This record gives sequence, structure tokens and C-alpha cells, in this order.
Amino acid sequence: MTVTTPSAEKLSPAEIRIIEARHHDPFEVLGLHTDGATESVTVFLPHAEHVTLADQQLPIPRIEGTDLFRWTGPAGTLSHPYEIAWIDEHDQQHVRHDPYTFAPQISDFDLHLFGEGKHWHIYRVLGAHAYVADGIAGVRFATWAPNAERVSVVGDFNHWDGRCNPMRSRGGGGVWELFIPNIDIGTLYKFEIRSRESGHILQKTDPYAQQFEVRPRTAALVTATPDFAWSDTAWLKQRCDTDWLHSAVSVYEVHLGSWQRNPQGEFLHYRELAHRLVDHVVALGFTHIQLLPITEHPLDASWGYQTTGYFAPTSRFGSPDDFRYFVDYAHSHGIGVLLDWVPAHFPKDSHGLARFDGTPLYEHEDPRLGEHRDWGTLIYNYGRSEVRNFLLASANYWLEEFHIDGLRVDAVASMLYLDYSREEGDWAPNIYGGNENLAAIDFLRDLNELSHGEHPGTLMVAEESTAWPQVTRPTWLGGLGFTLKWNMGWMHDVLTYMSKDPVHRHFHHDQLTFGLLYAFTENFVLPFSHDEVVHGKGSMLNKMPGDEWQRFANLRLLYTFMYTYPGAKLLFMGSEFAQGDEWNHAQALDWYVLDYPLHQGIQQLVTDLNRLYREDTALHAVNYEAHGFEWIDCHDASQSVLSYLRRDEQGFTITVMNFTPIPRHDYRIGVPTGGVYREVLNSDSEFYGGANIGNPSNLVADDIPWMNRSHSLQLTLPPLAALVLKLAT
Repeated sequence: MTVTTPSAEKLSPAEIRIIEARHHDPFEVLGLHTDGATESVTVFLPHAEHVTLADQQLPIPRIEGTDLFRWTGPAGTLSHPYEIAWIDEHDQQHVRHDPYTFAPQISDFDLHLFGEGKHWHIYRVLGAHAYVADGIAGVRFATWAPNAERVSVVGDFNHWDGRCNPMRSRGGGGVWELFIPNIDIGTLYKFEIRSRESGHILQKTDPYAQQFEVRPRTAALVTATPDFAWSDTAWLKQRCDTDWLHSAVSVYEVHLGSWQRNPQGEFLHYRELAHRLVDHVVALGFTHIQLLPITEHPLDASWGYQTTGYFAPTSRFGSPDDFRYFVDYAHSHGIGVLLDWVPAHFPKDSHGLARFDGTPLYEHEDPRLGEHRDWGTLIYNYGRSEVRNFLLASANYWLEEFHIDGLRVDAVASMLYLDYSREEGDWAPNIYGGNENLAAIDFLRDLNELSHGEHPGTLMVAEESTAWPQVTRPTWLGGLGFTLKWNMGWMHDVLTYMSKDPVHRHFHHDQLTFGLLYAFTENFVLPFSHDEVVHGKGSMLNKMPGDEWQRFANLRLLYTFMYTYPGAKLLFMGSEFAQGDEWNHAQALDWYVLDYPLHQGIQQLVTDLNRLYREDTALHAVNYEAHGFEWIDCHDASQSVLSYLRRDEQGFTITVMNFTPIPRHDYRIGVPTGGVYREVLNSDSEFYGGANIGNPSNLVADDIPWMNRSHSLQLTLPPLAALVLKLAT
């Protein structure tokens, strides 16, 4: 067979675009092409010295003056798929199947659903996936970049050279794909994008990547198809059957990087954390762990809230399967796992989503809509179908692929309002002239309908700090559809009150009672979260006034107030044992303080409060309805005493609190019925580090009407303490 050397003088415009790395459809030039009685193979290998068709040992000549190589021969010479062999400039030999001989691998139906914004499993299509095409194993890469002139896959396998593996455009939807044979699991990769608008070359990490290398490096890893052996079938069924709005929900909020560390000060592994953390949470009696974002993020100091990997557990603590083990272990011990999830904004890091294809793609182009001034981050364009699909698929991914029991959605208020934290003139009204972000509202409703519809029993929790109506009401009633909402107003009022010197508290009594005016307008969580113990705010313990004894007594009183007040509960790590210093993300909690009795007492109290809250249905069965709460006396401001009862069909529980350091003897309260009452919890107990002031084991109600009730009890109220009373059976 005679082989001729092609001449660069006869290059077509398409071939020139390949050489210049500008072609949107490299398959037009590269790969196997048949023309009547002849066929040709064209490859573009910038780092090759000699190239052959490995199957036939046929040389592929270089087109003179270029890195294009072309073999031409009789039709039928080659069978598909064929292999290319080459020797590079370092005399290393390579052999692989030609990527440009494979047909498109993504279906038109997948592309259509994505374009409609309704492909809940698009993470199985876009990104990098181990794949077998025509019997050949490799990786299918795909990304969305509608304003790109050219997109390539780059990695160690091609010298990170964007000329080597350009992808094919799948039409007007903006999706690019390429199947590359013979790529191994664990291969590092990124996408190189040439902007059609500016011609700039961008190197971007994969938005749909399911694993990344350890920060500060930012490349994605090709991951294997998950085959983790879950053992939580019974848990998932129980979760589906549980009525969470009439059950105890007590959440332990955790930052995995600073809960505990190893003796060298390094992060613990997901599997280590599973055993240590879950066992701790079980002993304390919480029902759920809530993780600060473990979605991949480059900066430790962001605590995970500036996310770059919406489909990847951070590699700081191990692999995706290691995180699956964490969740599975929690479920096997009866603990749910909630994930803090951040759809409100994303960072401007050049390797991330910002101007992904050289244009504002995931974000709004108008900075009045697309940029958070306070946080220096970008805001998603919720009105764009593909962006909305990206976020909805992310939520579905964590719930489905990792069996997460719910999402705490961060910064919902910033999503709802177009003028959130903006000066006059720095925001653009909606089509009706209002400040509501209509697209974000639709997105949040879609999010909650998806989660509740596809994953019954999951909890969707809103961090929403305003009076936006019906956050936790069903979407079909006009609500946003969340399960629960953080009660930021209650938290601020109560912490402000507790920070006051007790001598002044009677002037601020309304801060304890005001919350009941709106307590049942939403399904509330009472949050003492990470946000309250950073940035100079001090630890929970050091928010309390007075000497050491009073600070601990105040904290015990505060926690008892929270656990007996209507709503789900949330406590940030370290608060359960009264850490003295405020939280520092760069180091482990001060576990050594548990050597001291007062700290041990706080932890014992939290344990007993969790047990009481779970076991006493009056404290949780009617958390979100007004008939589950009654004031006994909310007017005793002069003595800074509050008393109320919680009730359900099984009975009632009484809480009496003294917010002063003065014991109150012979203090009478009205009770619903006669009989014998007993203290089921006294926060001043010696077991918690208190003074052990209290009442006899049996308290007989007097037949003396009081506070519009038929009977009454005469009590001793310990200082800075709460009593919880039950009618003896």
C-alpha cells in the first residue's frame, strides 16, 4: 500500500479550527470517515512523534507542519472500535481506542428533560461517569456551557492540554460530551473552555463532579459507580412512616472539621467520625445530627458555606463511600442526618461556577440581581431552567444517593427578597414592581415538592429570619413547603434577655413572652446554632451574666426553657458541655473541660432534657399547634417568674422558671387538677452542679383556686432554675 504525506497547504477550515482548538464538533474532522471506496482516520496529537493504527500496525502520517495525523486506505480495512498507538516527545508509548470513533452517548430525552429543568438525576448524565461504549470501558464526560466556542477535557492523561480532547456540542441546549476510552477511576480532570464571546481560555472544575482532590487543589476525580452496601432499609421505612411534626426532633449541629481531631491536630476520617460522633450523640439523646456543609469547598474558613462541589462530599475527611458509611452507621443507631445545603449563593473562585463559559451562566449578569454585596459571592439565576435543575438535582442527589434525612437550607431570606441587604437603587424590582424574588420562590416550592414527593419523611428546614408568611405551609396552600423554620426571633429575644443582669430582668419580661404571639404561625425550630458562638459573640456559657455559679445556673435554666418551649430543638456542638471559649473552626472543641463538675453537670442536664423531651409526649406531640400550650402565669415580671403547661391527649407537663438568683419560697401556682405532683426535672439539682434547692418528692395539690384554675401548688423555686412537674400516676 502506498502512503502519501498530506500537505498542510490543503487544510480545510474545519481542520484549521481543530488545530486552533476552536471547533465545536471535532467529530467532523477527527475519527473514522468513509468516502466511497476509501476510508480515513484523522487524529490530532500535539505531543506525538510517531502514530500508528495499533490493530493493523499501519503508520498514520503527519500532515506536514501540523499535529494532525491522517491515514487513508480502502474502505473496510478497519473495524470499530480501533486503537491508536503513539510515541510522545519523551519516548513514552501510549495505546488507546480513538475517542472520536464513538457515537453520542447521551440521549436526546436526557437533554430535553435538562432543558426543561426537570431532570432530577442529571448528575448521572453530566459530569464524569465510568461507562462502557461498544464494549470498551472508559469515562463519559459531559458539561453544560452554551456560550462556549470549544470545550475540552483536560487531565494528566493529556498533559492538561485543551487541544487534545475537544468535546462535541450536542446542539442548541449547550451540553458538550465526549467518551474517552481507557481512562482509570481516580483520574484527575477539569474542563477547559474557550469563550465564544471573548476567546479567553478558562480552566474550570466540573460542577457535577462527585469527588475532588484535597484542597487547596481543585481538580475533580473520576469516581466509580457506587456499590455501597447499605444496611438502613428499616430506618428508611421508619422515616417514611414517621409523623415528624408530632414527634421529638432534637438536633445536634456539628462542624466535622473542629468537633474532634486526632492527636496530631489533623482531621478525623468519616469512618472515625461515624463511631465517635454518633456514639456521643446517642449517649446525649439527640434524634438528629446536622452537619455544617460538607459539600466540597476550597476554604476551611468558610465552614463550607462557599461551596464549589454541589455533588461531592468534601475529600477532607475521606471518599464518598466513607461518607455513606457515616450516614449508614448513624441510621443503624437510630440517628438521622441532616445536611446544611447552600443554594443561595456561590463563590467567585476562578475555577468554579463564576462566568463558567465566559459569560454569567449560573449567575445573573446584572450585579443588582447576581451579586451579594455583604458576602462577596454570586447569586444563582433561579429563572434559568438548567440552573434550577442543577440545584434541584443536587438536593435530590444527597437525599437519594447518600440517604440524607433532610436539608437545612441556608440563607433563605436572602433568596426571597430582591432588596435583601441592599441600598436604595442597588436592586431591581420584579415584573410587578415588588421586592419578592419570584423565580426563587418558585424554586423553593419546587425543591420542597421534590424532596417530600420523592423522599417521604425527609425534613426540609429553612433558615429564614424575616416574617415571610407560610414558610412551613404546603405549596398547595400558597406556602413555601418547608417542614420546619428556624425561630430566629425567639433566639435573639431570649439570648438578649438572658444576657441581662437578673436585677434588671423584670424590665424585659416581654422578651420571654412575646414569642408566643407568633409561636404557632410556623413549624419552628429553636436554634442555638454555630452563628451564636462566633465572631466575638462568646460561647453560650459566657453570654450568661454573673459569677461562675450564676453563669452555669443561667445556662441550665436557658436549656430547660428551650426544651420545654414549643418547637423542635437545635444545639451547636460544645454547647452541650458549656465550652468556655467561642467556637474556632481551626481547632477541636475544648473537651478537657469535662474534667470539671460544672461542665459535667451541663452535659448531664442536656442528656436528661433530651430524654424527657423524647419520652414525655406532652413536650413534643403538639409542638406546632396552639392547643398544646397554656400559660399558667406570664405576668409575674416583678419576680421574673414564668410558668406554663404543655399538653397533649395523654396529659400535661408544668414548667416553672425563676430568672433571679433569689430562692422563692411558698410560691403558689394554679394547676389544672388535684392530685399528687412530682418534680421530674430540677435544673438546680446537685447532679447538674446546682444548689439542690427544691421540693418534696410528692407535692399534693391544694384545693385552693388560683390563677383561674381549680387547684394550686405551693412551691419552692430554686434560684436561676427551672422545675418541670408531672401529675403522678
